[in-house]
Amino acid sequence: MFDPKSLDDIANRLANAIPPGLSNLKEDLEKSFHAILQGALGKLDLVTREEFEVQKLVLAKTRSKLEDLEKRVAEMESQVLSKEEK
Repeated sequence: MFDPKSLDDIANRLANAIPPGLSNLKEDLEKSFHAILQGALGKLDLVTREEFEVQKLVLAKTRSKLEDLEKRVAEMESQVLSKEEK
């Protein structure tokens, strides 16, 4: 789901943003940040990049079919209108 290395990086950045006077708490804060981020991200309804790419291809194919159908309907409507005018 979410890359653990990215999660570690974010937690580390947050911990590094702590003022120097609290540096003795840095390791504990980094662990806390990591746990909080992991919990919050775990509650989100996320998909993997692979799942996203598959759905992107499905959507593109569906969009193409829809455009083709719209053209066919327009042609049929044109034919019906031209027959009615005769």
